[in-house]
Amino acid sequence: MTTRDPVGFMKAEYDDLVTRNLDWKHKTLESGSDPVCKVEGKEVIMMCSNNYLNLSTHPHVVKKALEAVEEFGAGSGSVRAIAGNMFIHEELERRLAAFKEQEAVMITQTGYAANAGVIPQLVPSKEDVIISDELNHGSIIDGVRLAKAQRGSDFRYTHSDMAGLEQCLKNAEKVNARRILVITDGVFSMDGDMAKLDEIQKICEQYGAMIYVDDAHGDGVLGRDKKGKGIVDHFGLQGKVQVEMNTFSKAMGTVGGAITGSKDLVNFCRNKTRTYLLSGSHPPAVAGASIGSIDVLENKDGKFDNVVAKLLDNGSFFKKGIVDLGFNHEITVAAANTPTAITPIICGENDVAKAMSNRLYEEGIFALPIVFPMVPRGTARIRVMMTAGLEKEHLTTALAAFEKIGKELKIL
Repeated sequence: MTTRDPVGFMKAEYDDLVTRNLDWKHKTLESGSDPVCKVEGKEVIMMCSNNYLNLSTHPHVVKKALEAVEEFGAGSGSVRAIAGNMFIHEELERRLAAFKEQEAVMITQTGYAANAGVIPQLVPSKEDVIISDELNHGSIIDGVRLAKAQRGSDFRYTHSDMAGLEQCLKNAEKVNARRILVITDGVFSMDGDMAKLDEIQKICEQYGAMIYVDDAHGDGVLGRDKKGKGIVDHFGLQGKVQVEMNTFSKAMGTVGGAITGSKDLVNFCRNKTRTYLLSGSHPPAVAGASIGSIDVLENKDGKFDNVVAKLLDNGSFFKKGIVDLGFNHEITVAAANTPTAITPIICGENDVAKAMSNRLYEEGIFALPIVFPMVPRGTARIRVMMTAGLEKEHLTTALAAFEKIGKELKIL
């Protein structure tokens, strides 16, 4: 008879994380995700939220959520394919497709569900190949792992290395790949830089490869004329990038994902994507709120401010200020030279980044550390996320705190 403890590994592995100071310690937000909010009883300036356009508490977005609940109820009651396909879901898809200047959209429960569900269906055979940027998001990596396609070092290129991408495509030709899928983040969440999507498109076109771009951090931020339509629009590539994955949980201020592109793509995904087919559909409040966010971005009826312009102005001000203070690691400088909402402030070792985050909290700034193994050794950082709701006085206060603590910790 065995004496094995079937669940003993849980405590052992968690205790190991605690010992190495790698466990997540969640702080509790006691208010809405506002520019100045309450975290565990302390009023702080919020600088680590993905609520880039400050829409999660926007009066119009909240109003649209309440209207949807009153009309459609609290839940949908089923998956889309059975009885959970509501008018409000279809309206959200129509509105997002029009906003993106694309043919069609399929909304999903989360961006993660989109990546985990769609990627394996696009390349389901061992005769297929997936090519990835080495810094792609974990949800992309999980989607790739679920696919049966070939992957690995021959099909993974150094971050944003276009010569490396082309070599991977040549490697795919050598194995006579049936389908080739090239996947990249639009904006890389840890470093805050943009994919060279225009160059990727030109190279992939030569090899007949599909492009899949996860634009979670570009939606609502990038785009021509400060309209926030994302990285595909930033480069004017509608119709030339085959698969665009979008999220509502960041700049849009709600939650959910979407697959955007051609009608053929959406028809295919709607019938093949298990995470879509086997999960309950959006609560009406979420769909309604997301429509409200699109209203604000489109400045419907001319009654909304340009929140994208405000975000980009805030980002430019803060990024210049951080670099001018002397936080001039190459990763920080590269992010400062791109119009994204992410500024990685490199601290070096894990303990230094954690110490900076703790001291920032004491000074009234809520900004969390990102440490190894999430980022390479020696590049632990504070990842500042800019929002449109912050005012210049908030940013000036934050810069002063970074300067003070940077000197204390001998980063500056």
